[in-house]
Amino acid sequence: MRKITFSEATREAMEEEMSKDDSIFIMGEDIARQGGIFGQFRGLPQKFGRERVKDTPISETAIIGAAIGAALAGMRPVADMHFADFMGVAMDEFFNQMAKVRYMFGGQCKLPVVVRAPDGLSIQGAAQHSQSIESWFMHIPGLKVVIPSNPADAKGLLKAALRDDNPVIYFENKMLYPQKGPVPEGEYIDEIGKAKVVREGKDVTIVSYSIKMQQALEAADILEKEGINAEVIDLMTISPIDKTTILNSVKKTNRFAVLHEAVKQGGVGAELSSIVAEEAMDYLDAPVVRIGAPFTPIPFSPTLENEYRTKTDDVVNRIKGMFV
Repeated sequence: MRKITFSEATREAMEEEMSKDDSIFIMGEDIARQGGIFGQFRGLPQKFGRERVKDTPISETAIIGAAIGAALAGMRPVADMHFADFMGVAMDEFFNQMAKVRYMFGGQCKLPVVVRAPDGLSIQGAAQHSQSIESWFMHIPGLKVVIPSNPADAKGLLKAALRDDNPVIYFENKMLYPQKGPVPEGEYIDEIGKAKVVREGKDVTIVSYSIKMQQALEAADILEKEGINAEVIDLMTISPIDKTTILNSVKKTNRFAVLHEAVKQGGVGAELSSIVAEEAMDYLDAPVVRIGAPFTPIPFSPTLENEYRTKTDDVVNRIKGMFV
């Protein structure tokens, strides 16, 4: 199978869906003039024109407000946030309008908005350009939240989001953009709300998503050499959560660990751990393990930033501790 980058996979998904549906258009800062800050929209302005690939003022509130209005009027807007960190500027539009309008209108309208949000640690992006804020949005009823970990699912989840009649937040880790992986040509779509077992095992369940899937799989390889057979699940969607896949795995392995790049406190791992504690406690042979970032702003200093990052050895040691 051909290999393309994560960025190319998202661009291919956009091109295929925009070619099929004239109501899809994109708006954000520097996406027409520059092709997006990470090049993820490169070539689309030339193919579809600036009526469908629109540069906007530097106003996240205006971008999200316009996207909501356009969706209510029958369009299918894609709003780019430049950096996920800036989504807080438009938070009222997200949780008081986008998430609630279909419910408050009694289902009489659709709201097919996709918000693309580059997130995660980069290299010295510092405290305002490096955050993983996905747990904010999984707390809001009315929003779907997806987070791909590889080029194939970047395409599959984005195509699914573009076809959904509800608002979808699409987090895409900045460090994944240049990474290559196999991507099927032509029609390829993932199911929103469905996790994937990417490695089968019998001794412990490791759940992760986004860029930390790589570390979860690295840890599983190391653990295998030490006699611990880990099952690894890519969550892919954090709202709605695929409880069935997770609980079935825990009932088989009797141990559960969750890993994410975001701050540990109040993160996705806390919700998953609660689900396992409430619905699979009788199957657990060891306490749940949560692995996330420390509760501090992300430092600019390269030395401190390196200390902030979760290391594979830390993951391995935490999981080995479950068998003591």
